Amino acid sequence: MKITAKFAFSRWAAPVAALAALCIHLQDRRAQIGSTVSGVVTDPSGASVPGAKLEFRNVATRIARQLSTNANGFFAAPNLSPGMYAIAVSAAGFQTQTVEVTVATDAEQQMNFALRVGPVNERVQVTAPPPGIELATSAVGAVVSGATIVALPLNGRSWTDLAALQPGVAPIEAQPSYAGGNSRGNRGFGAQLAISGARPQQNNYRVDGISINDYSNGGPGSVLGGNLGVDAVQEFSLLTDNYPAAYGRASGGVISASTRSGSNALHGSAYEFIRNSAVDARNFFDKAGPPPFRRNQFGGSAGGPVAKEKTFVFVDYEGIRQSTGATSVATVPSSAARQGILSTGDIPVDPAVARYLAFFRFPTRASWVAPTPAYSPLWGSR
Repeated sequence: MKITAKFAFSRWAAPVAALAALCIHLQDRRAQIGSTVSGVVTDPSGASVPGAKLEFRNVATRIARQLSTNANGFFAAPNLSPGMYAIAVSAAGFQTQTVEVTVATDAEQQMNFALRVGPVNERVQVTAPPPGIELATSAVGAVVSGATIVALPLNGRSWTDLAALQPGVAPIEAQPSYAGGNSRGNRGFGAQLAISGARPQQNNYRVDGISINDYSNGGPGSVLGGNLGVDAVQEFSLLTDNYPAAYGRASGGVISASTRSGSNALHGSAYEFIRNSAVDARNFFDKAGPPPFRRNQFGGSAGGPVAKEKTFVFVDYEGIRQSTGATSVATVPSSAARQGILSTGDIPVDPAVARYLAFFRFPTRASWVAPTPAYSPLWGSR
């Protein structure tokens, strides 16, 4: 997604804008996504362990979060940012258990722990349940990982195109092409997806928990129909059916993306993709060659720590410059018709009309040639 805005700055505008941006980025990103890990902590006999301590530590940022089980041994860690977490569970008289688990966008994952008797300073590494087994939710959906988003080829680098890889999702083209004029905006500029048989206007697109549907409630996108910012999307989830009412605003599907964050390690990228008509093949109507086409798509991203294990920054920019022509077919008067020789008979050509015939180009290809001037085609095509 690319957003362009214009501002009139005063001498205080820049410091205020910088402070506002800093405050926004310092907010806890966990409140934006909504992933949850819950479960029960038990002892070897299967009885619940109340008051057990749990620590969720993000592997990339090393930011930790502590909580305890309730009287029934139940715990829930809501509003986690997606990523890899190291979970440690400890209780008096039991060995400490550790496990690494990947938390997906908008996921509801269940993790149960069975502690073993022993000193609390002894650590036992346990295995996380295999991915794809849903124990805490009945929602039907899938997650498109960041590796898939970056690695798969995308014409125009629109990350929402990858939603069509999931079962029950079909792209449809109900709106006109952007090359045909400005009428495409009547149904929204973004790509249209039918999810579980619903209309495209019944879907909800979210980025970090905020709905980004366009003014027609259709899929978001630029005038070219794409959503830029592939390098800024960590992953996105696609819920096709039976998702909870907490999502709202949708009776079709929910596409929810989470943006990347900085980490304790520096990382970044820079790129430029070039496409032009030099290697394009002409179609049947391109007699003089394919129409001109030029596309430059460029950008870069960078992320890293401002203060390690405390504050992080990530920035991304992507731009696209495109100019293109289109081959169109028009009907024009043939050479015989300009002389008044029609298939129904000859007629005189009014001099006042003959002046305007000069504005029409001659046909570049006649569909057929009559054997005699008395039966010549009225129209040709170019």
